[in-house]
Amino acid sequence: MPSRHFLTIRDFTPDELRKLITLGIEMKAQPGRFSDTLKGKALAMLFEKPSLRTRVSFDVGIHQLGGFSLYLSPTEVNLGKRETIADVAHNLERMVQGIMIRTFAHKIVEEMAANSKVPIINGLTDFSHPCQAMADFMTLQEQKKHLEGLKLAFIGDGNNVANSLMFAGALLGVHVAVAGPKGFEPKPDVVAWVKEHAKGAKLTVTNDPAEAAHEADAIYTDVWASMGQESEAAARKKIFEPYQVNGALFAHARPDAIFMHCLPAHRGEEVAADVIDSARSVVFPQAENRLHVQKAIMATLMR
Repeated sequence: MPSRHFLTIRDFTPDELRKLITLGIEMKAQPGRFSDTLKGKALAMLFEKPSLRTRVSFDVGIHQLGGFSLYLSPTEVNLGKRETIADVAHNLERMVQGIMIRTFAHKIVEEMAANSKVPIINGLTDFSHPCQAMADFMTLQEQKKHLEGLKLAFIGDGNNVANSLMFAGALLGVHVAVAGPKGFEPKPDVVAWVKEHAKGAKLTVTNDPAEAAHEADAIYTDVWASMGQESEAAARKKIFEPYQVNGALFAHARPDAIFMHCLPAHRGEEVAADVIDSARSVVFPQAENRLHVQKAIMATLMR
């Protein structure tokens, strides 16, 4: 039987996504119950892009489930250069029970999945950040006690994080509003998929941050220049300055609205320090939930 992969949120049904979130919450509450779930199983972790949260959460998570991890750096593997992606997959599938990849191009994880008999988990690509979105919606569930009918405002670049939030919102009944400068909106094919598959949720794409933030239950942002876009940082800073999440923007949201960020954050740029460091910020519970929801993903796919 072919393995099930975790490449993008849109590959899963609403019921499957809810079960993963519920399992993540159970694992967080009672970690000892699951300490032998993946006993003796190995997770290969391929990093083309470095990360604090992805590295630690997957490494600690597989160990807490009774398995173990192998960290493979870019120089050790050099996907598609030192040897083909297909050959890497065919080698690893004979030695490990799961593969997590954090890389640049989404086509890399797709090609790996097409050639692997063990589950491939997307730790981040230029198109999708599904593990982050799962942690985000787990956090929303914890904070608001429900998901359907909530409004999540994403302020900034229509990037991989925004894509995954839109996919999850569509399938889980959360209204998503994305606000960014002209030319930085989500891609038309992403918007079309979200609108076609929305389960009672509304998608708004606008250039007006106040419109997106209006009556929002959560306001979310990300860095203006992601890893690999360092040469664009100065130009992007000028373009995105009107999209800083600050107290004035938060005044448009609900009084009990929370602040979310996938981290790392640049205080004074995409978010004001008095927002990210305030009582309404849940960025560190969000980061912690990467551990718990990824354990649920690994347990479900690798068992």
